[in-house]
Amino acid sequence: MTQNSHGGAGTSGSFRIRGSIPGVPRLTWWDRIWRPFWTIPAVSVAVALVLGFLLPTWERGLSDPALRFVFEGGPDAAREVLGTIASSTISVAGLIFSITLVVLQLVSSQFSPRMLNGFLRNRIVQATLGIFLGTFVFSLTVIRYVWSEDEDITGFVPRASVTVAFLLVLGCLGFFLAFIRLITFSMRVANAISEIGEETRDLAERLYPVQNEDAGAVQGPGWSPRPGDPRAEVLADRHGSLVWINYRKLVAWATEQEAVITVDRPVGDFLVEGQPLLRVWWDGELSDRDRRILRAAVEVRTERELEQDLAFGFRQLVDIADRALSPGINDPVTAVQCVHEIHRVFRYLVTATEPSPYIADDDGQVRVVHQPPRIADMLYGVIREIGLYGADSAMIPELLRDMVQDLETVANETYLPALERGRELLGQVDGRRDAE
Repeated sequence: MTQNSHGGAGTSGSFRIRGSIPGVPRLTWWDRIWRPFWTIPAVSVAVALVLGFLLPTWERGLSDPALRFVFEGGPDAAREVLGTIASSTISVAGLIFSITLVVLQLVSSQFSPRMLNGFLRNRIVQATLGIFLGTFVFSLTVIRYVWSEDEDITGFVPRASVTVAFLLVLGCLGFFLAFIRLITFSMRVANAISEIGEETRDLAERLYPVQNEDAGAVQGPGWSPRPGDPRAEVLADRHGSLVWINYRKLVAWATEQEAVITVDRPVGDFLVEGQPLLRVWWDGELSDRDRRILRAAVEVRTERELEQDLAFGFRQLVDIADRALSPGINDPVTAVQCVHEIHRVFRYLVTATEPSPYIADDDGQVRVVHQPPRIADMLYGVIREIGLYGADSAMIPELLRDMVQDLETVANETYLPALERGRELLGQVDGRRDAE
């Protein structure tokens, strides 16, 4: 695959530049374990429980001089310290959970429901809840080993364990401050919009790394089925959004079987069980193992994610702009910030070269035909939707016209028709507003 390089369609229909295989996140089994929100808190509780049993047991075999730099209080003081730590940490953990729910509600209502995944997967949120729950469980476990002399002939105070509990409290304070900072940062709409724009721009540079002046006149391979060619369908076995496609795995399988695979659905589409997902063009017959391999190259989840789906980044920004322009919120400044981020991302995209839908192997034989997102379609869709929602705004139509005018100065000829259509649409919006 090293012979391929990202490229795009030229001005004529037959001119194609060979596109490289789009990257896909390396999602290992280890990554899947740590993806859910509850994983880090659950692991923290389990580790704290084990440590709460083992550490006091280990301490019983040590002499007092070896622990002279740790907790020096008696049994009553140890019980009071551990009880205070346990009660305070579980109270703050409940507060953190309540704050998280409030922030999720505000993000969903003020910004966009599609931003919730990013907040829930933030490691600071997960680690903060985890360390508070772990400290609570550790303190309760250790308090069982505090014995007074009247309760036991020898008496025992797990001094190192009490000191560890105190150190965990200091860690809780640090994570709580980081959590508060994250909350205040996330609730500022400008920061949220800028973060989405930055992630979208990074994905755009990864999917479209070739600029027009670097593309060169390279004639890439093409492919089209002939009437009567044998083919076999691979149907979706579950519903959800198509998050990413492992093109390398598809190319490897197609090269081994000397077949051609056409991907019937673009990344970001919603799938229903039984819908065609892939078509395999070859003379053989797909076995159950082959179907499992091909389905494993496609990731379907309940919601869209910004991993290989560039349009989802624009979807989030447009959602925030539309909501801000609604009569219930009426916050045009937020919509203006969204347009600025969209402008920044498209200023790069209109100078990039779109990848070819044909992905070839090392011998130049087309093995996979897919549907890469078209920059012109995304551009026109953004202008159309925000233009319609912001037709009654004093700032949005003029701002969109300025964006279109600026993009026309740097855009490749391929995208000029989409910009012209956007300009005409904005003119129609102005005409309807003047008529009213």
